[in-house]
Amino acid sequence: MWIKTYKPYTPSRRFMTWYTFDEITKTTPEKSLTKFIGSTGGRNHHGRITTRSRWGGHKRLYRIIDFRRYDKIDVPGKVASIEYDPYRTARIALINYRDGEKRYVLAWKWATVWNMIQTWEKAPLENGCTKKLKDIPEWFTIYGLEVTPNTKAKLLRSAGIFGTITGKDENAWLVFVKMPSGEVRKFHNNCWATIGQVWNEERKNIVLGKAGRNRWKGRRPHVLGINMNPVDHPHGGWEAHSPIGMKTPKNFVGKPVPYGKTTRKKNKWSDKFIVQGRKRKLYPQNSK
Repeated sequence: MWIKTYKPYTPSRRFMTWYTFDEITKTTPEKSLTKFIGSTGGRNHHGRITTRSRWGGHKRLYRIIDFRRYDKIDVPGKVASIEYDPYRTARIALINYRDGEKRYVLAWKWATVWNMIQTWEKAPLENGCTKKLKDIPEWFTIYGLEVTPNTKAKLLRSAGIFGTITGKDENAWLVFVKMPSGEVRKFHNNCWATIGQVWNEERKNIVLGKAGRNRWKGRRPHVLGINMNPVDHPHGGWEAHSPIGMKTPKNFVGKPVPYGKTTRKKNKWSDKFIVQGRKRKLYPQNSK
């Protein structure tokens, strides 16, 4: 994975960067593993805008990714190709299983064609193999982690992401995983996870360079409420880009939204699984 730059023959090209796609081995997706979703343009079933700054974008095909690999226990698979997925930041790999079935999975770092993967408690400790947390040694990096056993991978799926197994409690059937944010959480040791790191960690170095590339992604310009008329937003009116004229900012319907106020729900049901917060703070229920 390499990042390329451009000659600045226009102002937008000066800082623009993009992928070289050297790792891509196939440009057309597997037809049986794709479906067309379409776009809502930010509208609901009444036709009203419920999500701002959405419209247009390039037409895309959704690749059906297998996040439940535990139904292929002890069935080895071989990487057939590394492909681009327009719906996610990571690369995907097409797997040909020994029983003849084909599936897409998230590609791990440095995955190549002909690599073998396996989902099993006795699978080798190699990148791309899926095992239960209790069968993966400590300090191994993982991705595609389940929240509850035998559901599907919901965590650690973005480009360049990985978690680290920091400890185990055999008596309580718990495994401690350090997340990319620095937070340490408890998971059941029967949760499935994949060894390795998600590919395409260079995505953080991408610079769009112009607004048109955001339009290709289906993102319209985002207008601040301060630049609207009073009829359109509580912050609107006054003269040009003036202050909002109130102590507490408000949203479209006039509800106060103080700056710096967290939007995370307090006393969330999953707080009991947090051992150490991302700001290095021990949670009260886990600090005893």
